[in-house]
Amino acid sequence: MEKLESLDQRVSKYIRIAENPGLLRSIASIFAHSGDSIICLAVTLLIWYFGNDFWKHRMLVITISFLVAAVIVMITKFIVRRKRPEGDWGDMYRKTDPYSFPSGHATRGMLIGVVALGLGPAWFGIALIIWGPLVGLARIAMGVHYFSDVFAGWIIGVIMGIICLNVIPSLL
Repeated sequence: MEKLESLDQRVSKYIRIAENPGLLRSIASIFAHSGDSIICLAVTLLIWYFGNDFWKHRMLVITISFLVAAVIVMITKFIVRRKRPEGDWGDMYRKTDPYSFPSGHATRGMLIGVVALGLGPAWFGIALIIWGPLVGLARIAMGVHYFSDVFAGWIIGVIMGIICLNVIPSLL
């Protein structure tokens, strides 16, 4: 177990760029925030509000999916209680949610990508399945998660996405 923790620390440190000013850090910061639940909820609600029935259905499925996943992530965080990595960036996250395992952003990103890919259209799903992992990597880069937090979030997101694709549309 110590070897895994050591590897996790080394990989996380290698990816981390939070203390290095520049374009890459700015891009990582944007991706790290793009997975915020309030932003994802606002975007899905805007698309639902302005969209036709085709888009309303997709946004409803995506929103319900990531709300269900959020409950699972929060329960897991309070069971595991792993502290976030030390750092200055992301003070808001550190104060409102001191636990890092699993990453809710990584879970949400992959879940939305999987659900979008399953519901289509293809361009929409492909764009979001690319965005999802970038959100997780950005969270490591900005120092608010370890690699294992994000990896676990990706796994939960994929599994929950598949489950939600098979359950939620049939309920609506």
